[in-house]
Amino acid sequence: MTANHPALSWIHGLHFNNLRGDLYGGLVAAVVALPLALAFGVTSGLGAIAGLYGAIFVGFFAALFGGTPAQASGPTGPMTVVMAGIILKFSDEPALAFTAVILGGGFQMLFGLLGFGRYITLVPYPVISGFMSGIGGIILILQVAPFLGLEAEHKVVANLMAMPEYLASFSLPAVLIGSLTLGIVYLTPASIGKRLPPVLLALIVGTVVANYFFPSLPLIGEVPAGFPVPIWPTMHTNALLLMVESALVLALLGTIDSLLTSLVCDNMTRTQHDSNRELIGQGIGNMVAGFFGGIPGAGATMRSVANIRTGGRTPLSGMFMAVVLLGTLLGLGPLAEKIPLAVLAGLLIKVGFDIIDWRMLKHLVQAPRTEVLVMVVVLLVTVLVDLITAVGIGVVLASVMFVKRMADLELDSLKIITGSDPEAPLSLEEQRILERNKDRLVMIHVNGPMSFGSAKDMVRRLESLKGFKTFSSVVLDLTSVPTIDGTAALAIEDMLVMVKSHHQHLFFVGMRPAVARILTGLGVLDQVQPGHRYAIRLDALRHAAHVSGSTHPFDVPPTEVAS
Repeated sequence: MTANHPALSWIHGLHFNNLRGDLYGGLVAAVVALPLALAFGVTSGLGAIAGLYGAIFVGFFAALFGGTPAQASGPTGPMTVVMAGIILKFSDEPALAFTAVILGGGFQMLFGLLGFGRYITLVPYPVISGFMSGIGGIILILQVAPFLGLEAEHKVVANLMAMPEYLASFSLPAVLIGSLTLGIVYLTPASIGKRLPPVLLALIVGTVVANYFFPSLPLIGEVPAGFPVPIWPTMHTNALLLMVESALVLALLGTIDSLLTSLVCDNMTRTQHDSNRELIGQGIGNMVAGFFGGIPGAGATMRSVANIRTGGRTPLSGMFMAVVLLGTLLGLGPLAEKIPLAVLAGLLIKVGFDIIDWRMLKHLVQAPRTEVLVMVVVLLVTVLVDLITAVGIGVVLASVMFVKRMADLELDSLKIITGSDPEAPLSLEEQRILERNKDRLVMIHVNGPMSFGSAKDMVRRLESLKGFKTFSSVVLDLTSVPTIDGTAALAIEDMLVMVKSHHQHLFFVGMRPAVARILTGLGVLDQVQPGHRYAIRLDALRHAAHVSGSTHPFDVPPTEVAS
């Protein structure tokens, strides 16, 4: 049975042919999501209940309105790290932080409506790698104190500076419980893990053991039961800029986080997600979460994989996950109050290690130096400064390095030919003309695009040619140039000015329509002498040789000039 009813047809990928698999997949995803949602809520600074609210609302509405049918959404490590920073900024009035969450969801919806989803793939991999590894590092740093039974500082740098103090005053019971949690998560046999997710098993065992043997360990504390009360957005003009900045960080990070998980889901289900629709769904989910005091979320890889592996294929699975979590909230809230912080720290340490891009780190020695530099810079800025600055620096640095590589390739494609050159892409007759006029005629052949990265260096390379001023004619062959930008066009104008200052003749050959439009639009071709534009290179060379003083019978200008 498919979703052919008009009331359901708008739900992307919905059908009822896999109802059993979707219900079981949603149940397993909820089991995986529960301990992590509680842990993320505590880490954010808003309490465990905020993590559960985020898992319920983001999970339900992102599945309902999103574009990745089998994706399970909710609070994630990266989003929690950002939210913790936002809470710190608005500690005097937390309602402003939730307004930023709502705005962030609105920005995500706008990204989807404007079709920005397809552009996320343009973010260079070293930037994403450094960013994710930095977030993993932040989670690990922030969990050291609770793992040791101590209270963590709010800022990453402060926690790093306090490490000696933490190690000198740790609580042995907390370390034992945290280690037990980590051991269960990592060492649970696959046969057991298929039936009971290791994170849930670790949560249950760690909580029971801690409450029985170490009842004095710090606990989550009060977890309100019942449905959340809506929060009305608060806005202050003096905090508007800071709120918009925070919202944009949430939107950009949520977009990247969700769409990367969407790609994982595509690979597992052999389907194709709708990236722009996914952003709209994630935006709606985050807006609703903000209205009800939940932390923001995104597509979550761990619970999405658990959902798919156990049969989830349609949005029903993500929606059912949220319903199960809501039922847990309404009935089991008081039990969650007994969970020790050391247990949650153990679970989050596992999350932090999983977020780190070990694949890239393992190949640092063999990887290109420029990509390693970008990754390391982004990682360090993410940990020591902030996330949006890290992404901005990473994208700019990667772009500059890319432009440099392209400029080098463009310069390699520039060939200055005087006399015969067996490697030049010329006919035998063209070679003979250049050989006969090697002291009077020079040809510049460009094979590939011309852009701002190489434009000025091309002019300098021509200026530095030994004896350039002694040549009478210069032939600029643009036959193999598919595109040109404004900077390169103005560089050609500089060539014209330079040639005129030396009283030389400049001939243009083979401009494609796109190239001619740019040069015409910037007025470059207005400076070319009449009769000095050719469609055929041989004709241009003959004319150039003739005006350079050649008396050879074959070095005569063509009877017709192609303008």
